[in-house]
Amino acid sequence: MSSVADLLRAAINPRAVAVVGASADVGKFGGRVMQFLVKHGYPGRIVPVNPGATCVFGIPAYKSITEVGAAIDVALLALPAQHLPAALEQCGAAEVPCCVIITADFAELGDEGAAREAELVRIARSHDMRLIGPNCLGFINPHVKLALTSSVALAVEPMPKGSVGLVSQSGSMMASMISHAADSGAGFSACVTVGNQADLEICDFIEYFLQDDTTHAICTYIEGLKNGPRFLALAERCREAGKPLLAVKAGSSDAGAHLTRSHTASFAGSHAVWQAAAQSGGVLAIDDPESMIDCAHFLTRFGPARNAGVAALSPSGGTIAVTADRLYGAGLELAELVPATREALSRIVPPTRPLNPLDVGGLPREQGVSAANDAQALLSNDPSVGIVFIVVATTPHLDEKVRKWGETAIASGKPTAILFTPGRLVDSARKTLREIGCPYTDRMDDALRVIRTAVDYGRVVSMRRGEAQPPAFIAVIEKQLSQLPIGRLTEPEAKSLLRAAGLSVTSEVLATNVEDAVAAATRLGYPVVLKAVCRELVHKSDIGAVKLGLLDEDAVRNAWRDVIANVAQHFPRSRMDGCVVQEMAAGGIEVILGARWDPQFGAVVMAGAGGILVEVMSDVALALAPLGPDDARTLLQKLKIWPVLAGTRGRPALDLEALTEALARLSWIAHTAGARLLELDVNPVLVKQHGVVALDARATTGPASS
Repeated sequence: MSSVADLLRAAINPRAVAVVGASADVGKFGGRVMQFLVKHGYPGRIVPVNPGATCVFGIPAYKSITEVGAAIDVALLALPAQHLPAALEQCGAAEVPCCVIITADFAELGDEGAAREAELVRIARSHDMRLIGPNCLGFINPHVKLALTSSVALAVEPMPKGSVGLVSQSGSMMASMISHAADSGAGFSACVTVGNQADLEICDFIEYFLQDDTTHAICTYIEGLKNGPRFLALAERCREAGKPLLAVKAGSSDAGAHLTRSHTASFAGSHAVWQAAAQSGGVLAIDDPESMIDCAHFLTRFGPARNAGVAALSPSGGTIAVTADRLYGAGLELAELVPATREALSRIVPPTRPLNPLDVGGLPREQGVSAANDAQALLSNDPSVGIVFIVVATTPHLDEKVRKWGETAIASGKPTAILFTPGRLVDSARKTLREIGCPYTDRMDDALRVIRTAVDYGRVVSMRRGEAQPPAFIAVIEKQLSQLPIGRLTEPEAKSLLRAAGLSVTSEVLATNVEDAVAAATRLGYPVVLKAVCRELVHKSDIGAVKLGLLDEDAVRNAWRDVIANVAQHFPRSRMDGCVVQEMAAGGIEVILGARWDPQFGAVVMAGAGGILVEVMSDVALALAPLGPDDARTLLQKLKIWPVLAGTRGRPALDLEALTEALARLSWIAHTAGARLLELDVNPVLVKQHGVVALDARATTGPASS
């Protein structure tokens, strides 16, 4: 059996293709597929299969694919669902290595459809055959003039040829991106739709594009991943190969997540986890499919920005003022130009004008074109500038200026984003840039995405990968996990995991009666905290099951009575294990640390503003586990409360080293436990000037086989 990569290489660059369900009626799927194969001039052998036809589009047809008697590299099946099993059996008998199924109404409809989809995979497996789809629109390869698709986007010719590889779960989304590329000057090495991913999946095609010499950037539209760890491993290979991996992930909203399920039977997963995984893996996450193509096209031309500094220029003062505002709003940095650049620019524009962003409009006629080009060259050569941003407004000699801007950008190699703000007035300038192969955008939002992506890719290529070394306490964590029950843990049980990893927790005693509680409080020293211990109880404070600042024996007795009564009132059928008596910790700032098991990406850790601020501030950052100290610190620095933790406005800095170490240790708990630890919340964690201490914790465990 050949490798998947070899199979896909033959399927996407085939010598012979078959269309099962071929038709002369372009109103049918099989008719449009045949039309596009012929229209775009595919030079290989085309084999129409239709038992009721002798000829389709002037090509002799076969009643069955088993009658062909020659090798077929890939077959597209355009048939009603009930005819697919028999057709697949015939393809298997004809030794077709790969089939594309465009028919819908399978797993996306529910259990019955999923069972029918599984039967297709079973048939394929029995013949050592692989499937693309179902519920997809096939693929195109402009480099070999192959349009094996029913998408109406292929009615326009020629196909946009280039170096961007695209794999999409949505056929219609692929069509939109093809149309956008044709208009903007971008182009593809191949575009593939995978639909339900019943067999071959997104990662298989990323791996193909990694090995394909004509592909220099890879774009993905994802509704759900079948193998998150494999996706991230491929992302690392893309980074090493210098092929940027871009992704639009649907499902950031509840509505979007629901639609992905009904569309391609995909599990969208947590969008926050996806973002953390993408950042960890060096995936360039984009929020707009067409803009993703712009970004990929830009990166194939210019590569990454070497630093985050942006230099902006325009022939319009008003336009450049708005541009400065938009750059600031997008969190992008204006470059601090070096003195030599500033001096040279000051000889081009009046001294009253800022030099970055730069207005090159309104200059004397004889200076106009040359000044605009000279200014761009100066900005491109400035080492503080990572990317040049040219915002084209209506201006004299517009076509000439744009041509020079494009030529200078390509010659310098400095990433240069060109935005056209006028409409049809500058169509000839757009055509000029397409002819010389210089990317451009037509909307400010798209231009800002391109700039952000170029800056982000600069960080991706400079990412340092260090192997996180397993700490010595992993064996202790494993032992403690084996002793815990499955399900919701009590606070003492959850804290036992923290202790196993060497995290500092409050001194406490579990008391089963009020006398034991009083004795414990005396030993610990007042003031103390009293908390109910009940497996069903999650938010203890909400029902009055936590009493703080107890100063003496009477306060402990009264608190015990109140806590017992409150739990009995709200959870009358639950069993209480007693109450925990804890030392009363004070001073410092409260944060939350936590972990979750994500079905797509595995163990995820979280840090944020803690205590009652969790819901109020929504100040949370996530990362995949495990984390080393440097990664843990980077995660914490994303928080809004980081400046407060680090010391601000005369406040002393807190023990950030201890907090970083605590987060790293918690990440190893999550990584070691895997699916056995479904969730762990340590809230609050008190960060003090010297040390951190976990005041409360809750957790839920799952079986080891999860």
